[in-house]
Amino acid sequence: MCRSIVTLRGDEQVGADEVRAAALQFVRKVSGYRKPSRANEAVFDQAVDEIAGSVDRLLAGLTAPGSHRASA
Repeated sequence: MCRSIVTLRGDEQVGADEVRAAALQFVRKVSGYRKPSRANEAVFDQAVDEIAGSVDRLLAGLTAPGSHRASA
């Protein structure tokens, strides 16, 4: 587990900067690059953007413990 990725769930106000920083740390860990070469920069940045979007959707969809969502 990458120790520099912080838990965002439970934070009242999670900003785009925190989400992007966590996504960036994840992509760095998985790719092995701290800073990609110019040849890899576009795909690296795209991965960060996609993961940040996934994190946003995840955090928006999580329910608090003990609460139930009605299925539609």
